[in-house]
Amino acid sequence: MNTARPTRLSGLEPLLITPDLLFVNIGERTNVTGSAKFKRLIKEDRYAEAVEVAHQQVASGAQIIDVNMDEGLIDSEAAMVRFLNLIAAEPDIARVPVMVDSSKWSVIEAGLRCLQGKGIVNSISMKEGEEIFLEQARKIMQYGAAVIVMAFDTQGQADTLERKVTICSRAYELLTGKLDFPPEDIIFDPNIFAIATGIEEHSNYAVDFIEATRELKRRFPACHVSGGVSNVSFSFRGNNTVREAIHSVFLYHAIRAGMDMGIVNAGTLAIYDDLDAELRKRVEDVVLNRNPNATERLLEIADNYQGTQGEAAVVTLAWREQPVHKRLSYALVHGIDQFVIEDTEEVRQLSSRPLDVIEGPLMDGMNVVGDLFGAGKMFLPQVVKSARVMKKAVTYLLPYIEEEKLRSGDTGKNNGTIVMATVKGDVHDIGKNIVGVVLRCNNFEVIDLGVM
Repeated sequence: MNTARPTRLSGLEPLLITPDLLFVNIGERTNVTGSAKFKRLIKEDRYAEAVEVAHQQVASGAQIIDVNMDEGLIDSEAAMVRFLNLIAAEPDIARVPVMVDSSKWSVIEAGLRCLQGKGIVNSISMKEGEEIFLEQARKIMQYGAAVIVMAFDTQGQADTLERKVTICSRAYELLTGKLDFPPEDIIFDPNIFAIATGIEEHSNYAVDFIEATRELKRRFPACHVSGGVSNVSFSFRGNNTVREAIHSVFLYHAIRAGMDMGIVNAGTLAIYDDLDAELRKRVEDVVLNRNPNATERLLEIADNYQGTQGEAAVVTLAWREQPVHKRLSYALVHGIDQFVIEDTEEVRQLSSRPLDVIEGPLMDGMNVVGDLFGAGKMFLPQVVKSARVMKKAVTYLLPYIEEEKLRSGDTGKNNGTIVMATVKGDVHDIGKNIVGVVLRCNNFEVIDLGVM
């Protein structure tokens, strides 16, 4: 049993990282090295629009946002300070922790001075030796932040399983042995490199990351493992469908090995089970290096997924041909609220009681969501979207439920009183709200204390 202390981060609100979260989404789009749009906005001094990018990341489900201003034509320190001060004044953004991301220590320290709450430094490493590594880690402790440790030493970035594990293990020994750095505040980044490049030496990069993750979590269960997920698909830049498939397959296997954080575009994560079967198989061959011809086999079909937005829209609407109960379930699993009111009404007309709609197809859909989330095939941003669809359907049904109570004379009946609350920062607010509705429908008085 793992009795390690949970990692505690915060913006204006706390983020408690426990195994229940499975995977923490770190928004990648407020990074000038990874987003051409964000870089352009910063270079053109359009900071109000740049702040909106952060808004979109949090709204899409990012639980932490990564901020990077490392660009040759930008005053990185000034840009970091200005942007962090701007988002600190936006409660919807400032509620989540910030990851200060830079290869320059002066930029990191400038960013740390701006943080409210407890953030993360991305990153430090032993590339300049152990003395500088420890000096920077000591300052990070003084600022009260967690830290990402790159698998990088004086010989370069670790690109094999053995070096990834060796460097991260040495970093752990130094941090905990010499500084008493809290293990739960150490986040390893064993380096995610591009696969399917056509270079044989790169074929095992994803497998090496996954296996390094497994070994590091075995050795240091209190620590976390993270990485920049978009790196793995870089060789398919320009083909977003294939890239998203690679991300989904890679995350599915990496999370099962113990990867519990990652820098991602939270709004574009694909559901593993929704991937085209042939595409998923060929991507899996590449990610797991199961076939010496895996890259060539993926290239054979990659163009079939290039520029097919119009065709994809037609395929997406094919689910509307299914029976209405299945349509409701599909809408919940995929977070589609466009038709949920009309489908909910259609099911209500077919049901003897409005509560049957909640306890039937709506809960069936949420059960699928729960199973996918528990299996690592679906991520928190998608669960949040599903919950919003559920809430919209339930809100529509509530007047009919109250009307039925009046007709049946159940308004005075009380089966008991339930007091409910959710710890702030916990994902279970979603389930609490659904349970509260069902209990009220069954004549329980529910006192909802909200998020505490």
